Amino acid sequence: MSTERQEFAYCPYCATPLATCECGGRPRPVCSACGYVAYRNPTVGVAVVLTEGGRILLGRRAAGSSYGGRWCIPCGHVEWDEDIRVAARREMEEETGLVVELGEIVAVHSNFHNPAQHAVGIWFGATIIGGTLCAGDDLDRVGYYDLSSPPPLAFPTDQRVLEQLRVG
Repeated sequence: MSTERQEFAYCPYCATPLATCECGGRPRPVCSACGYVAYRNPTVGVAVVLTEGGRILLGRRAAGSSYGGRWCIPCGHVEWDEDIRVAARREMEEETGLVVELGEIVAVHSNFHNPAQHAVGIWFGATIIGGTLCAGDDLDRVGYYDLSSPPPLAFPTDQRVLEQLRVG
């Protein structure tokens, strides 16, 4: 799924105006002076799945954050120089106050719900090893909810993960 949005009008290296050229089988912004190609790649997101007796830990996104008032599996983006597992543990502690030990990967999905930002999400299973449950960062509430009747979810891919967990 692509959008019409172009990230750069000028080359970020030499400031030459970018022109659209065929590159790698797609039209892409390319610099005629230095050859820079402005690839538009997805970001990587991570989420942590904590389940307990058929219930899953969810957080409500705070007012003012994207998708405010809707619920999600605690998640966030991986920083440029960060390992995905470190990012998942960091995001979990920032958003829920919990320190976790990550287990196996539960799911990997492409997130196309926001046309301005394609992301690839990785959901990790985990166990709690410390901390105290309390909402933080961009969440204003956290709690455990039945897998088959969650509150309104922010992200369609979280719904897919819940469906996988119900049948798995």
